[in-house]
Amino acid sequence: MARSSKRKDSRGRSGSKTSSRKEKSAPAAAEVEVVEEGKGLGFEDGIVLVTTVILVATILMVDYHLGAYFGAGTFF
Repeated sequence: MARSSKRKDSRGRSGSKTSSRKEKSAPAAAEVEVVEEGKGLGFEDGIVLVTTVILVATILMVDYHLGAYFGAGTFF
């Protein structure tokens, strides 16, 4: 392992190379604002639910029609 080199500065003190340099302060951390989502269903959730209900109702109506008029319904 290499030894750290020390120098004497103009006043006769010995120290490492980094002690004579000005220390740079770390950049300030950026503030982060936390935003909570609103509770409840959003617009997209509502569209998914309405579409699902309409598709299930349509499948049942078509199956009822096939069962009533043609005798080939799955559920009716």
